[in-house]
Amino acid sequence: MASLKQVHSARVLRADSDGLAGEGDALVTDREAVLVSVRTADCYPILLVDVKSRVVAAVHAGWRGTAAGIAVAALETMGARRRDIRAAIGPGIGACCYYVGDEVARLFGRTEAGHIDLAEWNRRQLIDAGVSEGNIEVIGQCTSCDAGQYHSFRRDKDQAGRMISYIGLKSKTAVSDRKAPRNT
Repeated sequence: MASLKQVHSARVLRADSDGLAGEGDALVTDREAVLVSVRTADCYPILLVDVKSRVVAAVHAGWRGTAAGIAVAALETMGARRRDIRAAIGPGIGACCYYVGDEVARLFGRTEAGHIDLAEWNRRQLIDAGVSEGNIEVIGQCTSCDAGQYHSFRRDKDQAGRMISYIGLKSKTAVSDRKAPRNT
């Protein structure tokens, strides 16, 4: 599995092998033997696949990365045709629990402090970049609300664990070796 030293940026790296790829917040690969991963505990994991070109990406989207358009930067690094993209936006801190101050709120077009929906911001950015709305799945679960299922930095502070989200490509051989079911 390839991973990153995540720094809350919009930096996208390519991963050609397992291990630490460097500092950034998204990994892209077209290698069958490599899983790309991100760790989250309120930030949103976004997994992308170009089903035609066989390129995948794992994105760590916190407020800084979202404000800087990290999901779209990952699409650009993938070289993806937007109509061929499938996206999954995993669990993260919901608007119900994500209250931000004036400075962060301004980055999202607000004039004062308030609740921000990072999942929706990332979904809209993908749509605005040309990904079909029907090809984007949003899990829609709040990490801060559900202590039994998710880690949350905002809820648990330094005691918070991390969730790992990853994606990879199946071997073309494994896919083509499957036998078609017989009609009897």
